[in-house]
Amino acid sequence: MAKTEDVQLKDELQRQAQQLQQQWQKLCTAQQITQWQQCVQQLDEQIQQEGFWQNPTQAAAIQQERTRTHKLLQRAQKVQQLLTDSQELLQLLGEHDSLHELQQDLKQAQDLVDTMRLQQLLQEPTDINDAIVTVNTGQGGVDAQDFAQMLLRMYQRYAQQQGYQVQLADMQEGDEAGIKSATLLISGEYAYGYLKAEIGVHRLVRISPFDAGGRRHTSFAAVWVLPQINDDVQVDIQPQQLRIDTFRAGGAGGQHQNKTDSAVRITHEPTGIVVVCRSERSQIQNRTTAMKMLRARLYQHEQQKRLAEKNRAEAAKREASFGSQIRNYVLAPYRLAKDLRTNHEIGNVEAVLDGNLQPFIESYLLHTAGNK
Repeated sequence: MAKTEDVQLKDELQRQAQQLQQQWQKLCTAQQITQWQQCVQQLDEQIQQEGFWQNPTQAAAIQQERTRTHKLLQRAQKVQQLLTDSQELLQLLGEHDSLHELQQDLKQAQDLVDTMRLQQLLQEPTDINDAIVTVNTGQGGVDAQDFAQMLLRMYQRYAQQQGYQVQLADMQEGDEAGIKSATLLISGEYAYGYLKAEIGVHRLVRISPFDAGGRRHTSFAAVWVLPQINDDVQVDIQPQQLRIDTFRAGGAGGQHQNKTDSAVRITHEPTGIVVVCRSERSQIQNRTTAMKMLRARLYQHEQQKRLAEKNRAEAAKREASFGSQIRNYVLAPYRLAKDLRTNHEIGNVEAVLDGNLQPFIESYLLHTAGNK
């Protein structure tokens, strides 16, 4: 019986290996791998040149490109090695331990191939950048404020699962529970490219824990995502156009925050754009973070202006998308999380709210790629 199961497992794994080999051949060629190797070599030569650091902005951009290309090369070489190992293991007939090892290799290779396929869909210049995620309470009173906090935790958990770094830049607590708004800085490869799928209005349906009558309530929260803008991108910020205010950070944060004017608010007077950072104890750190947020907001503002001049109809469409409802989270009378753009749905809503967002993000990226 065990031998029969091993034969069936071997046949299934052989089929998976053949499918994976076909996927890999379509996704990546030997010529591409050679080009990545040459690119890394050329960038290394630039980095080693005398005077490389005389232009810090250009140097940082070259290092970022080197890191990105080297990661692509490493993933491709790893997939190739795993596929080679898989072919060798397939020659070991029926050895249970070898089949188990083959399963692990194929899964690891499939994960790498899926990651590379997904990242090929992210072709915008800022897709590889870090992300600024802002959650704002919508309609629904205290339930909406609680929902906004649930979404904040969801994005924190998602970022941790992806291996990203997370910083809470600003948070305004709710009157009774939850939050009115919060901003996260999420740092990691393609953080913006993935998280831009979350832009829009999110809707929660549940039995309200704040309703003594146990009635079902609907609440809303809006999510905005911007790319953090690298220093090599020119964003025109004139110091005389900024109004910088400092104030004491309210709410939780320790005695230090309550005794010093550590929070920073920066207003860009020509556009009226306002950013706030109050997460750090140091006013200098809060000011640095606030300037990062302002650069991102001004970059987005300029991009929208250019788009409007080029195509006003498309600009209106994009602007409307920021206010459109994208996903439902239903906890009563049934349980379902559903994306209204792609119709992708997951019954385990708790897992989604605990950060299991990648299936929604992947389906959205594939959906938008198919509509181009």
